[in-house]
Formats: sequence, structure tokens, C-alpha cells
Amino acid sequence: MLKAIILIGGPLKGTRFRPLSLDLPKPLFPVAGFPIIQHHIEACHKVEGLKEILLIGFYQPSDAFKTFLSRAQQEFRISIRYLQEYTALGTAGGLYHFRDVIQSGNPECFFVMNADVCSDFPLSEMVAFHRERPHACCTMMGTEASREQALNYGCLVENTDTHEVLHYVEKPGTFVSSIINCGVYLFSPDLFNHIATVFARHQEELSSKDSIRLEQDIFPMLTGDSKLFVYKTQKFWSQIKSAGSAIYANRLYLALYHKTHPDRLAHGGEGMPSITGDVYIHPSATVDSTAVLGPNVTIGANVTIGPGARIRESIVLDGASIQDHSCILHSIVGWNSTVGAWTRVEGTPSDPNPNIPFAKLDPGQLFSDDGRLNPSITILGRNVTIPSEVIVLNSIVLPHKDLPHSYKNQIIL
Repeated sequence: MLKAIILIGGPLKGTRFRPLSLDLPKPLFPVAGFPIIQHHIEACHKVEGLKEILLIGFYQPSDAFKTFLSRAQQEFRISIRYLQEYTALGTAGGLYHFRDVIQSGNPECFFVMNADVCSDFPLSEMVAFHRERPHACCTMMGTEASREQALNYGCLVENTDTHEVLHYVEKPGTFVSSIINCGVYLFSPDLFNHIATVFARHQEELSSKDSIRLEQDIFPMLTGDSKLFVYKTQKFWSQIKSAGSAIYANRLYLALYHKTHPDRLAHGGEGMPSITGDVYIHPSATVDSTAVLGPNVTIGANVTIGPGARIRESIVLDGASIQDHSCILHSIVGWNSTVGAWTRVEGTPSDPNPNIPFAKLDPGQLFSDDGRLNPSITILGRNVTIPSEVIVLNSIVLPHKDLPHSYKNQIIL
């Protein structure tokens, strides 16, 4: 029997995802038409013998969470529960706090996944890899990054013959390795013995620190002892740290639908809008037949898109209205927002550098050194109204704003 734990964090985390996380917990934000963590759950559901999925975090239970969990359990026919921490306990502390729940039923091993990653999750392959190494405590999913970007992740040095991790450093100050930690793990139950050792050390030191972290406290003590191994994947992987990274994740998941859910991808035809590339349209959305969508566009529930509208590389959230002949490029249009006729909403993409091998998405800084807003995707919060015949370029608009005119490179509070 297997289990999976998804670490979803809490409201003090994911601040770079604002203003989109002001209305909805970040793990429930829809990417490619479905909540971020639903993509994790779908991948877990395909693993043979996986019987239970646990979400661990310190969000207060909300109607949104309850609705999602109820719907997901009905759809996937698997036990899915939310375990709420009393405070932020860290990536290992939360596991240790709920160790009895995790170990109930005596699972052979269990996945631990960060909620803020998107991937083609090779979970079944990781299980086979882990079972070939009976003394392994952890199999970590890893991938290749560029030399410069590797410094922003956990870096590991492996034995290329056995794939044992010989050395691990979280966000090193100098170059260690171009192999990085992907935030997806498969643990054997003896992990809790190692966490207990760190917990006891904190007690002896009379430390008031509740937080225990896998990356800083646990992985370094497992290296070089045939306890920690890396499963390297060549499949796509990216983090979803900022709102802009949701656009890139949207592209990756839409492309994955060709293999996993081809029925989710829209197709053009007589009386249908013109579709270019990968596009998801919710069945309840109303899209005029003269609109042009794609590539890499997600249209949410109850969205209305008028005649002649052009949308590409964007996410339009539930209830939004895109009026006649408006243009949406590299943007996220918030829930129940309205974009007037002949209006242009455009952002600047922050894709990985195609000229650098293994380059990852660089979240970048919101502001430049001189205090200016760096060009990025445009984000409209919930219930934003933009009038006709204006341009909104590289801007972030907080919820419930009525814009009177055009804006460029601004945060509208």
C-alpha cells in the first residue's frame, strides 16, 4: 500500500502569487482549467496501490477547500483528507506531527510533493526505482538546471553509477552541481526515525523552533550512507512561485493534455471560434465564433468572449467578460472582471531562455534596482473593470478596481 502527502503551505506563504491568492488559496488556483493540486492528485491516482492522499498545511478550512475535497473524492474514488497544522511546522515538521495518520495502515512507502510545482510527475517510475534499492530511505526526483540557476535550488551530487546522493546543499552560495531537487519525494517509513533525531536535538538545545525542514535538516544527514537516491527526469518540471509562472505552467499542462486528456483540448470548426495551438474552454463558457484563441489559453467557467476578440498565452478566470475586438496577450484576467471593447491588455512573458540548455523559469524581481516595476505579465484581480479603447501594459491591478484610462508598468492599488 502507498500513500501521498501534498504540502500546501499556508496564507503566509505564496505572497508572490498576489493578488490572485487574495481571493483563493494558491493551491486551488486553476491552471489549464483545474486547481494546481488537482494535477498532483490526478498523477497520484494513476499509481497502482496508492490508497490515500493527505494535504498538509496551515490554511484555515474554507468552503473552497471543502468543496474541492468533496468533489475530488467523488471524481477519483480515493480518500483525500486535509490535515491542518497549528502553525507552520516546516516540510518535515508537518510530516512528523501527523506521523501516526501517515503510518496508519502500514504503508510500504509514501510520496511527499510540494504543491507549488508543475510536472509530468513520473511517480510509477519512482516507485520501481525505489523498490530496487531496499535500504533507501528516500528517492528524490531531480532534474538538470543551468549552472547559474542551480544556485536558486537545492543542489545534489550523485554517484552516477548507483544514483546515490553523496552531497546535498539547499541554495548554495557557490556552484555545487547542476542537478537540482524537484520537490517530489518517495519516502520509506523509517524517515520518521531521522526526523525524531532532529526533534530530540531541538529539545536538548531548548530550541523554541517548531519548524523542521527536509531540505536543511534531514537530507544532509542522509547523504553518503545509501539512504538518499535521486531519480532524474527529463520530463517537464517548473515551479509555480509567482502569478507570472502560472502562465508558463498553463502552457506545460495544456501540452501534456495531448497525452493524458485529449478530450480537454478545444478544436475549431464550423460555428466555432478559431483555435490555434493548445486551448482549454470550460463547457459553460460562451465564445463567439469570430473570436481567435491560442496558443496556450485557458477559458474558465461562465466566461463570455465577444466577437473578434483575440486571446493568446493567457488565463481568463471564471465569470470574466471579454468584449468585442479586445486583445488579451500574456495576461491573467481575474474572476468576474470585464475588459471593454477594442481594449488591449498585454504583459511581457518571462519564459526560460531558449538559448541556455536546461534553463528554468526565472521568477525574477518585481522591482528593478531603481524602484521601477519590471516588465512582466499583466494581472487583473477579481472584479476589475477596464473601459473600452484603452491599453493596460505590464501592470498589476488589485481587486475591485474600475480603471479610468490606460496604464503602463504600474501597480494599481
